[in-house]
Amino acid sequence: MLALNGFIAVSNADIMTPFIKEITLFLKKPFTKVHHYFAAAGLMLITLHPITVAIQTANPAILLPQVQSLNLFFLYGGSVELIAIYVSFGAVILRRKIVAYWRPFHALMYVALFFGVVHGNLLSFDLQNLGFKIVYDALFVAAVAAFGLKRWQFHRIKSQKKKYALQNSHSSGSEPHK
Repeated sequence: MLALNGFIAVSNADIMTPFIKEITLFLKKPFTKVHHYFAAAGLMLITLHPITVAIQTANPAILLPQVQSLNLFFLYGGSVELIAIYVSFGAVILRRKIVAYWRPFHALMYVALFFGVVHGNLLSFDLQNLGFKIVYDALFVAAVAAFGLKRWQFHRIKSQKKKYALQNSHSSGSEPHK
C-alpha cells in the first residue's frame, strides 16, 4: 500500500496544478506549499515501497531497471518510475539554476506516473481489487488531463501577452507626429 498511497499523493499534486488560484483561495495557503506537501508525501511513500520490497526479498537488484525484454521492463517499471521521479525532483531543486530547462525535466513526473500505473496494473496485489484499479487508473487519466489543461492555460496566457504587447506597440506608435 506504500506505492499506492504514494501514487495517490503524487497524482493529487499533479492534478491540482491547473487550479492554483482556486486551491490558494480555498485552503488559504500558498499553492506551492500545498502542492509540495502532496509531492513530498508521495515521494517518501514511493521511495519506501521498493526499499521495503528489496529488504523483504533480500534482493537489492529489484531497484534496477529490467531491460531483458519489453515485458519485464514494464512489469518492473517501478524502478524506471523511481528514476524519473528523482530526476523530476532534482529539476525542482535546481530550478533557480536552470531556469530555462527545469520545466521539461519536472514534466518527467508524468512519465513516472505512466510507469507507476503500468507497473501497478501488471504486478500489484492491491490492484487485484477492481475498485482500487479503477481509482488508480482514473487518477492517472486525471493527472494527464491536468497536464493538458495546464499546457492549454500556458498557451492561452502566452497568446494574451503577445496580443497585449502587439496592441501596445501599435497604439503607442499610431499617433502621427506634428
